[in-house]
Amino acid sequence: MSIPFIRQFEFEYGTCISLSPLIDRVIANNPGPFTYTGTGVYIIGDKDVAVIDPGPALPEHRAALDKALEGRRVTHVLMTHHHIDHSPLAIPLARDHGCKVYGYGLQIRPPEGGEVRLEAGDDLSFKPDVEIRCGDVIQGDGWTIDAIHTPGHTSNHMCFGLREENTLFSGDHIMGWSTSVVSPPDGHMGDYLDSLERIKARKFGRIWPTHGPCIDDVDEFVGAYIDHRIARETQIMGALDDGLSDIMDIVAKLYADVDRRLHPAAAHSVLSHLIHMRETGRVTADGKDGLKTAYAPAA
Repeated sequence: MSIPFIRQFEFEYGTCISLSPLIDRVIANNPGPFTYTGTGVYIIGDKDVAVIDPGPALPEHRAALDKALEGRRVTHVLMTHHHIDHSPLAIPLARDHGCKVYGYGLQIRPPEGGEVRLEAGDDLSFKPDVEIRCGDVIQGDGWTIDAIHTPGHTSNHMCFGLREENTLFSGDHIMGWSTSVVSPPDGHMGDYLDSLERIKARKFGRIWPTHGPCIDDVDEFVGAYIDHRIARETQIMGALDDGLSDIMDIVAKLYADVDRRLHPAAAHSVLSHLIHMRETGRVTADGKDGLKTAYAPAA
């Protein structure tokens, strides 16, 4: 099943737009290959509010966010994860409003040095004031948010469910415009697939990702996300059955119609699948998992 991507939506940089009775959004002017049109910052509530993923430390974005928050009091700053397009403004914003920053904490499996980075990169200075876990409930004036640990894109990724509107704020876990990056060692495909299944089972009515437009047909979209990953593993197994064992050879076969400059990124995606396939007993390897390791179908 192909993923029914949604790539067109109306927005204006630096303008606070009301999306629902409880949700406003300000989009930062930081478009790029990992951020799409930019980082969408969500403001939850009316006078006493929570802010999800305050975004990059750009002066014009900070000014726009301050304007959107005039007359309001920020009681919670919530972080999905600490990539540099999400978290740099978190601590400054919380300090200005006298509140705390909530997030999972540091990565369970930190990235290793020297790998090809497939996302915006880590905000190494970030650490939440309050570490939260799956099942924690965060409440404010007229709103209730469920914290949902969704490892996969990163090991410390959190999503947030707004009970009053049955809405999920998905960070980079699920995006309407693109698939999410799952790059080892911090990204883990088995964790990612499990997280997608748990989100699908919760039957949210709408998803607001940090980047791009909302997702309304949640069940169909998340199901297609899962099917896409399963289909990719079927393709990889077919390449192994054809005698290919080197990851770059597999990439050349499966991504023949993709710009070769993107093949290094594709190799990390294939590796994440192969690690999951090895863990589930479907493939073997001649050493420690890595881009130079040779893989084969399990006997």
